[in-house]
Amino acid sequence: MAKSTLSFVCQNCGAAYNRWQGKCESCGEWNTLAEEDTSGSVPVSIRSKRKGRTFALESLSGKTQGAPRLSSGMAEFDRVTGGGFVRGSVLLVGGDPGIGKSTLLTQATSMMARAGHRAVYISGEEAVAQVRLRAERLGLADAPVQLASETSVEDIVSTLSEGAVPRLIVIDSIQTMWTDTVESAPGTVTQVRASAQALIRFAKKTGATIILVGHVTKDGQIAGPRVVEHMVDAVLSFEGEGSQQFRILRSAKNRFGATDEIGVFEMTGLGLREVTNPSELFLSERDLGSPGTAVFAGIEGTRPVLVELQALVAPTSLGTPRRAVVGWDPSRLSMVLAVLEAHCGVKLSGHDVYLNVAGGLRIQEPAADMAAAAALVSSLVNAPLPTDAVYFGEISLSGAIRPVAQTPARLKEATKLGFGRAILPESARGEPGGDAGLALNSIGNLATLVAEIAARGTPRGNRGTARADPGTPRGDPGAGSADPAEKNATPARFRRDIG
Repeated sequence: MAKSTLSFVCQNCGAAYNRWQGKCESCGEWNTLAEEDTSGSVPVSIRSKRKGRTFALESLSGKTQGAPRLSSGMAEFDRVTGGGFVRGSVLLVGGDPGIGKSTLLTQATSMMARAGHRAVYISGEEAVAQVRLRAERLGLADAPVQLASETSVEDIVSTLSEGAVPRLIVIDSIQTMWTDTVESAPGTVTQVRASAQALIRFAKKTGATIILVGHVTKDGQIAGPRVVEHMVDAVLSFEGEGSQQFRILRSAKNRFGATDEIGVFEMTGLGLREVTNPSELFLSERDLGSPGTAVFAGIEGTRPVLVELQALVAPTSLGTPRRAVVGWDPSRLSMVLAVLEAHCGVKLSGHDVYLNVAGGLRIQEPAADMAAAAALVSSLVNAPLPTDAVYFGEISLSGAIRPVAQTPARLKEATKLGFGRAILPESARGEPGGDAGLALNSIGNLATLVAEIAARGTPRGNRGTARADPGTPRGDPGAGSADPAEKNATPARFRRDIG
C-alpha cells in the first residue's frame, strides 16, 4: 500500500509546500493553501518502473498536411478558433458567471448535431432538465444533442468510448469533475489537473474535440492551476459587461490559429446572435458633437474594429484626483496623463479623469494612446472633435507619436464606415493603402495635436479658460502670467490657466 503523503497545495497556482503558511510564495495570494493527499496523484501504471522503448526520430524536412477542421456552424466561433475545430484538440473556455458560456456552447453543440455529427453535452453543475429548459428557450430542443449530468471522469470516458466517436464534447465545468486516481476533493488543484489530463488523453487517442468550461477568479483569470492552460490547445475568454448586450469571445492561446482574435456576439432573447460588422454596432449610438469623444481605429487579431473612446475631465475637490478607466489599461492612462503634463503643459493634477470604451469592448493595443489623449484634451478644453475623424497612434514617453502596425486595414475600415479623415502617425503616411479615400493628417508630436484641439476650445464658466498661444516658446515667460513656475511649464502653442 502506498504511503500517505500530505502536502499543502495552493488553489490558485498549484505550488506545493511541506507545511501550511498564510501566503503562497509563488503567486503571492493569501489563504489559498489547502491540505491534500498527493500519494495517489499519479496512476499506478505510470508510477511502476518499466524499461523504456526506443522510437524513431525524424527530420524537420518533409511533407506536412494542414490540420483538418470541422466548422461549428457559427462564423464568429470559427474565426476565433482559426477556422473550425481540429480533430483531437482540447479548448478551455472561461468567463464570468452568467456571461453566456453555457448558452454559447449549447448553440454550438446543437448546430454540430443538426449537421449530422455526434455532439455530447455533459454538465456537472446542472441537471438534464435544466439543460433542456435552456435549449427550449433558445429554440434548439429538436437538435439531436446527447445530454448527461455526470462528474466522474472514468464513467464519462467509458460512456463516450461506446459507439461512434463524438466529434464535439462539452464538459461544463472542469472544476466539478473528479477522478479515482487522486484522493482530493473535487475542485482542488490536484483533481482539476488529473481530470483535465484524463480528458486530454481521451481526446488525443480518439480524435474527438473537447471543450472544457472553466470558472474565473475575481480578477478575471481562469481558476485552477495554470498548468491546465498549458495542457490544452486553445484558451478562449468570453467577456462582456452585464449591462451591455455585447459579448466578446477572445483567443488568448491557440496552437492552430492566431491569438488575440475576437468574435463578437449580441445577447438576445433567443440566445447569442453573431455580429458580422462590430464596428458599425459599436458606433451605432455615438455622441456626435460632444466634447470628450474620439473614434479609435483598432485591430483585434486580424479584424479592424472602430470603437468610441469617451473621456470626462472634471475639477476635483479631493486631495488626490480620481483616475477611473473602463475597457483600457489603467497604467497606459497614467502614462498618457504624465506625457500630457510633462511635454504638453496640460495641467490635470487638479482634475478627476474618467475614460470609458463604449460598447463593453476591452482594448489592449497601445495604438489607442492618441485617441485617448485627444478625448482627454477635448473634454478638458470643451472642444468637440471632428465627427468624421478616426485616431490611432502610440505615444512615446518623449511625446512623439510612434507608428503602429496594419495601417492600411485601419484606413480601409474607416472608409467603409463613411469617415472622411484620419489622424495618424507621421511615419505612416507613405505606407501602402494610404490612398483609401481619407484625408490623412499626420502628427509627429503630441504637442501638435494638443494645440490643434485647444485652438477650437471654448471656455466653460467653472472650468477656467483654454487658449492657444502660437508665439510663445516653451520656457519663455508669456504675457498674462505672473507666476514664474507656471510660465516655465507652459508648452509651445498651448497654455491653460485654471480660473
